[in-house]
Amino acid sequence: MDSEDDFMSDPPSGDDLDFDEGTQDSELGSIGGDFDQDQDGGFAYEKDIFTNPQKPYEVEYKILSPPDIQSQQQRQFEEVSSIIELPVEQVAILLRFMRWNKERLIESYMDNQEKVLESAGLGSSFTEYPKPKTVKGFICDICYEDGPSLLTYAMKCDHRFCVDCYTHYLTQKVKEEGEAARIQCPFDGCQRIVDSKTLKVLVDRDVQDRYQVLLTRTYVDDKDNLKWCPAPDCDYAVDCAVKKRDLHRVVPTVRCSNDHSFCFGCTLADHRPAPCALVKKWLKKCEDDSETSNWISANTKECPKCNSTIEKNGGCNHMTCRKCKHEFCWMCMGPWSEHGTSWYNCNRFEEKSGADARDAQARSRHSLERYLHYYNRYANHEQSAKLDKDLWLKTEKKMTSLQSHTNMSWIEVQFLDTASKALQACRQTLKWTYAFAFYLQRNNMTEMFEDNQKDLEMAVENLSQMFERPVQELEVLKVDILDKTTYCNQRREILLSVTAESLKKEQWKFNVDL
Repeated sequence: MDSEDDFMSDPPSGDDLDFDEGTQDSELGSIGGDFDQDQDGGFAYEKDIFTNPQKPYEVEYKILSPPDIQSQQQRQFEEVSSIIELPVEQVAILLRFMRWNKERLIESYMDNQEKVLESAGLGSSFTEYPKPKTVKGFICDICYEDGPSLLTYAMKCDHRFCVDCYTHYLTQKVKEEGEAARIQCPFDGCQRIVDSKTLKVLVDRDVQDRYQVLLTRTYVDDKDNLKWCPAPDCDYAVDCAVKKRDLHRVVPTVRCSNDHSFCFGCTLADHRPAPCALVKKWLKKCEDDSETSNWISANTKECPKCNSTIEKNGGCNHMTCRKCKHEFCWMCMGPWSEHGTSWYNCNRFEEKSGADARDAQARSRHSLERYLHYYNRYANHEQSAKLDKDLWLKTEKKMTSLQSHTNMSWIEVQFLDTASKALQACRQTLKWTYAFAFYLQRNNMTEMFEDNQKDLEMAVENLSQMFERPVQELEVLKVDILDKTTYCNQRREILLSVTAESLKKEQWKFNVDL
């Protein structure tokens, strides 16, 4: 594979097909962009992903329902079928084998039909599908049943089994193993693929339905421009043109029809303004023991003789290692015998060994303090995000109480819901601004970013304080809450817009490689 953006994977082992690399089909719709309809009835995305989005931090994408996905597949099946003159069921197997690269499939098929069919597990082409039948003198190799009335079935590979065993095999593959696109003939060593028409002849309706669901999932999983919404029980997919190579300069946040927001690049929840690679590093840093090591370095030292870790438990600088009994100075790490009678004042402060030790300890302590500064603020907003559900329940209760204690209608008390959603969105953004800021190199842009961060933080705190006021005061505060809600949304948009614009232009400088 020439690059991470090639959509075609390597053929199965043992395949010696010499196919040229091609580009995969892309049927993209838009949110606020310019698109041209292609031959598939989808949309051909012809502009850079950063051209004309609604806002600087937004990307173009299209939401696909399961029927939309099936319709896309069917259009491609029928188009390719009309060109290479094979049944739709076999074309489906070929397209899945080629990872939905129509151009590559057609070109390769025209060059060497037999090789393509054999490599995809189809063998010689045929137009008539076999049906179950009885065969005189047949004995099933699976259950060893025989008899003149025993129904049997075999594909064109001519590996025949009784219908009951064939049905059980296919049902197990689909229902228990979750296979669909590459189900092979039951005969050991046969690589012929069972197509949808064969499967429909042998299995029940519920197995057929599950089979179609699995095929739909493989379609999305095989295409780099499609991803499933990661929310539980959500069956929507998103079509987005953002490539992996661009994830260091864009945070492709999308939202499905069920209002689930996630990053198309890594499928985590919305983490703007931080790029995916930075988020990965931050989460790993928060989860592993690196900061525990920093704490140990800041508060402990190693014995100069046996390297045992020692924690200072008193005010005296005269240390004695419990393991090897070596005596040394806590300040300069030099032998205590060289200190004479200077019990509480280290006279070796200027020595290189002592200075190096103290510098290392100071750097470690500074690193820990810096990390904790950003982590504590990150964790505070993360905790707020985890309370989103409770916040909504609390908001709904407030709205009901406000309506019952005033003359306000249910529509009029919706300002509390609007404020609640603004708080949640702003806290989610603020949470990731601290991870973003942790990795930023200090410069004038960093100061501007922190100013925007500070403005948003203060606005959120002010809105939060008003939001928490007693219910009887909320009617009087309605205008103020609405104004502050608008202000919070504006500050969030400014922060995200400025950050996204600089990220696209690769103007941010980080202290780690992305």
